[in-house]
Amino acid sequence: MRAAQVVDGAHHEVVVVGGGQAGLALSHHLVGAGVDHVVVERDTVAHEWRDGRWDAFTLVTPNWQCRLPGYAYEGPDPDGFMGRDEVYAWVRRYADTFDAPVAEGVAVTRLAARAGGGFAVATTAGTVSADAVVAAVGGYHLPVVPAWADGLPEHVVQVHSHEYRTADRLPEGPVLVVGTGQSGTQIAEDLLLAGREVHLSVGRAPRVARRYRGKDCMTWLAEMGLYDVPVAARGLAKRESTNHYVTGRDGGRDIDLRDFARRGMRLYGRATGMTDGTVDGVTAGPELTFAPTLAHDLDHADSVAESIKDDIDRWIEQQGIDAPVEDRYRPVWRPETEPERLDVTRLAAVVWSVGFRADWSWLGDLAPAVLDHEGHPRHARGLSPVAGLAFVGLPWLHTWGSGRFLGIAQDAGHVAAEIASWRSGSGWGGPADAIPLPAAG
Repeated sequence: MRAAQVVDGAHHEVVVVGGGQAGLALSHHLVGAGVDHVVVERDTVAHEWRDGRWDAFTLVTPNWQCRLPGYAYEGPDPDGFMGRDEVYAWVRRYADTFDAPVAEGVAVTRLAARAGGGFAVATTAGTVSADAVVAAVGGYHLPVVPAWADGLPEHVVQVHSHEYRTADRLPEGPVLVVGTGQSGTQIAEDLLLAGREVHLSVGRAPRVARRYRGKDCMTWLAEMGLYDVPVAARGLAKRESTNHYVTGRDGGRDIDLRDFARRGMRLYGRATGMTDGTVDGVTAGPELTFAPTLAHDLDHADSVAESIKDDIDRWIEQQGIDAPVEDRYRPVWRPETEPERLDVTRLAAVVWSVGFRADWSWLGDLAPAVLDHEGHPRHARGLSPVAGLAFVGLPWLHTWGSGRFLGIAQDAGHVAAEIASWRSGSGWGGPADAIPLPAAG
């Protein structure tokens, strides 16, 4: 990696916003093509892997899937799962394998079209111009908590999953985890393993078995080509799909919320809000309320996991693969009742694992042309309606695999090639209603 600077008034052919794996993957292609560019990183390269994950975090995808342009995992355990610090070091090493020009500690504050063509990119270190700009900042920017969280008692410590590190950093006492995506389920397990009293509000997220018929399920799915199926073939709703929960901890295993309940975790349906605890005119203190959705959502998660096994069975049969036969999952616990209230006065902490929302405010006056009515980037395989403005690193950018290292590598290669083609005089391959200006100057 080459330390770069943002010089006020300078011009670059391409400005890449974000120095994570997506921005670095694109930079690798631009360096190889001899394109003048700078990668502008608000913090430090790959810092989210170190600063935005808990201590026991592991990848849920096998290490062999960790591939970026010109770079692949070459460690001793390709079928294992790197931990947080290993992933951070792996991505940092990638930046040093080529001459990536990265300006660290510089934030982009505003993007605007220039009258003479191209873009003006305002940063905390000055304003530069560029023929093309690529947003490589992912789609998860601002942690979300429900509005009614402000009503929790002051003694209850509230952290977002992005801030959670380890059980001993929370005050002693019961902990409620809200949300059962990949982060929520793994954090709930982390607390359970630490001997904490854990309450878990279960959502709609599906699950997947870690292994089936002699192989990791994600390896089966990769061999079946499911990660390469374009989003357009699955419907735009997939853009909002929640990833299946599973864990790579201790070599990888299933996450079974029913088993957690059998081991003492207390499960609830989806959190709906708070009451003052008044029942029949008697006030007992503030309570959290839950919808009676627990049994349904547990069944749904199991049905998705079993449907994936059905797909694997069909693949094995079609390909004539010699694979061991395995018994199917049987539920180990079912809720006898649907608990709908929880006295929050006895909680010590709440971990919110209900996701993030995007912040594209830095797109400035270009936002109405680039974002749809829900605030999502409009693009055709990363190319926005505004010629010269593109995205990489978005989940579901092109395929189910677009949020994974291997998918990011493929998407970055496509965007780099399209920018090069556009700059050589070809048309911009964005959506059909692409705006022709600003054009390359």
